[in-house]
Amino acid sequence: MTELIICTTCRTTDTPREHRAAGDILLEAVQAAQAFGEQPKWAMVTVRAMACLGGCSRSCTAAFQAQGKHSYLFGDLAATDDVAQQLLDCAALHQLAPDGALPRESRPSALVGGMLARLPPAL
Repeated sequence: MTELIICTTCRTTDTPREHRAAGDILLEAVQAAQAFGEQPKWAMVTVRAMACLGGCSRSCTAAFQAQGKHSYLFGDLAATDDVAQQLLDCAALHQLAPDGALPRESRPSALVGGMLARLPPAL
């Protein structure tokens, strides 16, 4: 099963530490979309929070991973409901692709750019 991992500590450089991190807001939007959305394909995605994905200068960041599939890390994501839905759509594409490949032309618009890493499946 594909995991959608969202960095909960991601914040833009102009966001003070005393304000809620944009990554945490994005996680909440993804969880709400998955729980209340009408997309059955989103049920095959596991959503997980992580304190840091290492893309601090490119916040917000999110990753896709699954056993035997390519892993991806994306940055420069907005903490919006629309991006949350696009993350779930892309995670479903990752789940359905035999090798997890996410060709640029098949990804939702929020994920066409911003790729920070693509890792091959583990040996």
